[in-house]
Amino acid sequence: MKPLVLIDTPALYYRAFYSVPDSIVNDDKMPVNAVRGVLDAIATMIRRLGSDRVVATMDADWRPEFRVAIMPEYKAARVRDEEAGTEIPDLLAAQLPLLRRMLTAAGIPIAEVDGTEADDVIATMAAQSRTPVVIVSPDRDLLALLDAERDVSVLRPRKGGEWEAITAADLPQMYGVADGTRYRELAALRGDPSDGLPGAPGIGEKTAATLLANFGSLEAIIRAAKAGVKTGGLSPKRAQTLIEHEDALHATVQVMSCLTDLDHGIDLDAIPHRFDRRAVEEAARGQNIARSAGALLDALVEARPTAAGPATLAAPAVPSVSAPLPWSQCRLVGFDLETTGVDPATARIVTAAFVESAQQMRTWLADPGIEIPESARAVHGITTEYAAANGLPAAEVVAELCAVLAELKAEGGVLVGHNIVYDLSVLAAEVGRHHPRLDLAAVLPAVVDTYVLDRQVEPRRRGKRTLTQTAIRWNVALLDAHDAAADALAALEIARALALSSADIAGLTGTEIMAAQGTWKRAQAEDLQSWLRRNRDPLAVVDASWPMAVDVRIDTDHHNL
Repeated sequence: MKPLVLIDTPALYYRAFYSVPDSIVNDDKMPVNAVRGVLDAIATMIRRLGSDRVVATMDADWRPEFRVAIMPEYKAARVRDEEAGTEIPDLLAAQLPLLRRMLTAAGIPIAEVDGTEADDVIATMAAQSRTPVVIVSPDRDLLALLDAERDVSVLRPRKGGEWEAITAADLPQMYGVADGTRYRELAALRGDPSDGLPGAPGIGEKTAATLLANFGSLEAIIRAAKAGVKTGGLSPKRAQTLIEHEDALHATVQVMSCLTDLDHGIDLDAIPHRFDRRAVEEAARGQNIARSAGALLDALVEARPTAAGPATLAAPAVPSVSAPLPWSQCRLVGFDLETTGVDPATARIVTAAFVESAQQMRTWLADPGIEIPESARAVHGITTEYAAANGLPAAEVVAELCAVLAELKAEGGVLVGHNIVYDLSVLAAEVGRHHPRLDLAAVLPAVVDTYVLDRQVEPRRRGKRTLTQTAIRWNVALLDAHDAAADALAALEIARALALSSADIAGLTGTEIMAAQGTWKRAQAEDLQSWLRRNRDPLAVVDASWPMAVDVRIDTDHHNL
């Protein structure tokens, strides 16, 4: 059976509210950024997990009385209105009725229980579920619910649009603790000022992990401290701190423990519920969320192609909001080549890579059939002898690369690269050289060039726009520059970061982003050409080709470099 996907909705709508631009407004000029962000995240989860068994959990009380009774300072710093006891900004609170309406219309049950937080509902459902459970939340406290026996895992968003999957088996390496229970005790020792949880002064995460590894539990640590043990990370000063804060630590563990016996009123075995396309469309009208609503409906249909039945999937009486997905929500694949030179007409492929993540990639080593110049070898490290002895014939590599592109196009995916015009121009020349009857343009999917997008998003930024410098600007790790796979992965992560920085660009479809980049590239080329002619070379010419050189003159002389 498909996994039960439990959405920590408050955590996601806060994250979206503060990360998605508030310039995204409805017809009444009110922000809808949080609604968009949550709908997009849920659509992504349904596609990623292949499951429409989704529940949106909510805070019926974000600061429950039973937790405040244990620890009065719990979340006290977040209270914005003492009388109402609320922490929700007005512009976010105004979006929640629309979010609820959209979720209900989409057949996604909303689960909340008076006097409790979403965490308690999640913990209860995880304990009750007879199928694997995936908790979707950026809240690290929910890692305490990880359970190998019950197959409970957590998906949390990371920078650049990535999602990190965490299971109980990951806890020892990530945090140095054995299981979810020990993680909760580590969190209690570490504390969390944003939630008003004091922790033990002077004891950070690493020290807490060391103590738990050496003594086994918080209770055992405190017993050892009281017994005067001075090993295993227990210095006299640290032991005294733990003794002095024993009651607060136990209270923190109690506050952080989730309820698991709530009556939430939802039959988990009856999920998924049917969605109402017309109700979704009606709720989305005038709200500037049509793309997100369409993406969610499409994801639901894909996850249950026959379950919805004729009544649900029948053509609606009003225009459908289901539209082509924005490129940023499509399957993104990074692409890079390392070659024998810098002229696309004469350069030959040495290595190639298609990358979806650090764990999902395909790479090729080609025998280019020509001498690899020392200047090229110094860049990527591949010698002529090594390529000849270990590489596939160039014609075979080119054919396989084109087959991957055709498959990506058929799936509606998007090809991502940095200054990808060069790579595609090289590939076009190689196609003409080895497979002259093949039309590369015919198999090419939508293309996103992070070089063009970066210049469009920050046109006045000083400095170079190389992959290395662009990666630094967008906080993307590039561990091995000029390795095809590393460069492709960096371009992919830069594209995601750029999408997060510009909702307007992120919201364009594949067709729209292709057309826009052609326009931007021409303008950027004209701007650079004008600057060069004024300052360096009055005859300078900057190529404005997009997405590859229009006329790559193919040099078939294997020795003419």
